[in-house]
Amino acid sequence: MGPLFVRALLILLAGLGLGWWLPKWLQFMLTMAMANGLVSLGIVLLMRGGVVPFGQGLMAALGGYAVALVFMHWGWSDAVGLPLMGGLVAMLVTAPFAPLLARYRGIFFSMLTLALSMVGYGMLVKTESLGGSDGFNMGRVTFFGQALADHQVGFTLLAVTLGFVVVVGVLARLYFASTRGLVTRAIRDNELRVEYMGGSVSQTMAINFLLAAFLAGMGGALAVMALGHIDPNFSYWTSSGEYVFVAILAGSQSVVAVLLSAAVLEVVRSFSSLYFPTTWQFALGLFLLLVIRFLPQGLGSLWNRKKEQAP
Repeated sequence: MGPLFVRALLILLAGLGLGWWLPKWLQFMLTMAMANGLVSLGIVLLMRGGVVPFGQGLMAALGGYAVALVFMHWGWSDAVGLPLMGGLVAMLVTAPFAPLLARYRGIFFSMLTLALSMVGYGMLVKTESLGGSDGFNMGRVTFFGQALADHQVGFTLLAVTLGFVVVVGVLARLYFASTRGLVTRAIRDNELRVEYMGGSVSQTMAINFLLAAFLAGMGGALAVMALGHIDPNFSYWTSSGEYVFVAILAGSQSVVAVLLSAAVLEVVRSFSSLYFPTTWQFALGLFLLLVIRFLPQGLGSLWNRKKEQAP
């Protein structure tokens, strides 16, 4: 067993042990942070190829609506199967747009994803069968067919989310180090040279877009399971902006940094909105400006820089 898998197993066990003793409100906060971190991890994957999407909120909403509808109409409530289904639905719905978006870079890619997101938001708001602008509620999930008591729900959702995060984190590290992951970095530096060497730029970017959609749908499904409610605001451009905020804060060098940045956002948003309800965005923006000024490559550059300097 390699060092990566050992570290992942230790993180999982430590997280489960710590989560068991946390109060319910903190379990919920960490669950939401990790779910949002999965969405932002998909953005990091695309950023490694030189593009920044502003439509991941719609992908998350697709996953959230999918699991809520399946729960309500089909009675499927398994906490492990629902996130996978949410990710699959988000990937399938966005698949027809992947070849088109793979052709664009820079501001054009960002604006196209934003436009698709706002079209989706408008459709969700106008669809009365989906609850319109108010959305609708989702009931309590089960764990492999077992009903959960009130005191078990928070920890179970935290444990399931942590399990998905650890597995996805390991797979993301392996993908970043794979041939396609390295080609993605090369595309950001010089697309023409990648084509000359026989690599397919559009195919690689399309696959990355689909993987990012899957991660967003999974994260959205986990968030809806924790909240117990879904509405069109999941797909609004401000939600996509928050996911981009986390990705920029983390940088593209570390998977762990994405999760830490998502936790920072959730903590700042929760406490600042409680004590400074009208100015918490100011504090968040100021923090981001400081990171961009002093850590332009994100929080992940802190420990990656130490690795590079080590003898």
